[in-house]
Amino acid sequence: MNTERVIGIGSLVFAALGPFVLALFFHSSNVMYFVFLYPLFMSGIWMAGGLYFMVYRERKWNFTRETMPEPLPGNPLVSVLIPCYNEELNAVETITAALASVHRNIEVIAINDGSRDRTAEILDRLALEDPRLRVLHLAENQGKAVALRMAAMTARSDILVCIDGDAMLDPRAVSYLALPLLMNPRVGVVTGNPRIRTRSTLVGRIQVGEFSSIIGLIKRTQRIYGQVFTVSGVVAAFRRRALDDVGYWSPDMITEDIDISWKLQLRHWPVFYEPRAMCWILMPETLKGLWKQRLRWAQGGAEIFLKNSTKIWAWRHRRMWTIFFEFVLSTLWSFCYATSVLLYVLGFFLIMPDSLQVQDLLPPAFTGMVLAAACVIQFTVSLYIDRIYEHDIGKWVVWIIWYPFAFWMLNMLTTVAAFPKAMLVTNKKRARWTFDDRGLARSKDTS
Repeated sequence: MNTERVIGIGSLVFAALGPFVLALFFHSSNVMYFVFLYPLFMSGIWMAGGLYFMVYRERKWNFTRETMPEPLPGNPLVSVLIPCYNEELNAVETITAALASVHRNIEVIAINDGSRDRTAEILDRLALEDPRLRVLHLAENQGKAVALRMAAMTARSDILVCIDGDAMLDPRAVSYLALPLLMNPRVGVVTGNPRIRTRSTLVGRIQVGEFSSIIGLIKRTQRIYGQVFTVSGVVAAFRRRALDDVGYWSPDMITEDIDISWKLQLRHWPVFYEPRAMCWILMPETLKGLWKQRLRWAQGGAEIFLKNSTKIWAWRHRRMWTIFFEFVLSTLWSFCYATSVLLYVLGFFLIMPDSLQVQDLLPPAFTGMVLAAACVIQFTVSLYIDRIYEHDIGKWVVWIIWYPFAFWMLNMLTTVAAFPKAMLVTNKKRARWTFDDRGLARSKDTS
């Protein structure tokens, strides 16, 4: 049995049984306190990091929604790579938005990854209308990682802006993504600022707040203390030399964006976060679609944990330890939360020892009040920071109040479900496109 598999099984057993052992030998209240206090602690870290990033970086930019970027020094060629699989509903607006970049010296490379709809026909027609667009056709669906690698091999620039086939780049995004790569030769990738445009259901509206108050703050905070857990797969700019150094994207990883982030940073190619590089994206608006997406994200995180848990301990990788331990603690939180729910339910059917009894899943009055206040403060801080990037962002704050109830439960369930799947599977297969919920108006089965 190989080392990674041993570590995977051992970690899974520890995560699953650890909370039970803690509750049995100490008390279930210890588990519950961790469940309630860990989010409070991380909320404080994220707010401090987000405010620091805003004060010492964003304020210096004097950015407004009307600000136009300065011309890129030397007017370099920038390649925009767009992998497409069954994108007949989105291809036109995605390609059109990319070609409308303020920085005009670009080439757009669209990869038709074995689509079974009219994507190939639409892309070929668009290529006839603008010579800056080139189209690559793959005979069979190979997955996003392979599609991106094929496009990178044919690109004429060292700066590769990668977006999804259903995303709409802000006209200024290419300029903001490329500038850090031009000014800092050691930067390997710049991750952008995804903005949600599917907002017709409660699920969609909550995600507007999530990407602002959770993901945006996390990206800022992680960039402040050194490393970023993952770039945004939907919008990021890579240095081709850095990609070549790490072997490009891995075709067998279910989340190629997390994997490439770790590969680059382990080879000491820093990740920058550029919130001015906005990209409008489609996200799930149904519980089924959200479940599939978050399960894939959770499995991707587990795969990265398993892949890197043996080689991260070298001193030269010490800057990665912080995000590694953060991931371990968040995973332990999910299993502790699951243990609390299980013990609470079992209490209705079995006579439990006092140490294993969970009387209530709601936090104690004072703890709950502090946690609720921290959530409100965090939402307020994030919306204050994000107000310069999106019109009327404040009107979505009312929907964020559902986040702790709905998304905490979802994150717990997907983590508990994904870890066994990632750690016990021995035959790695190529990751290919699957069902994708892109909002009620855009959903289609691409499996």
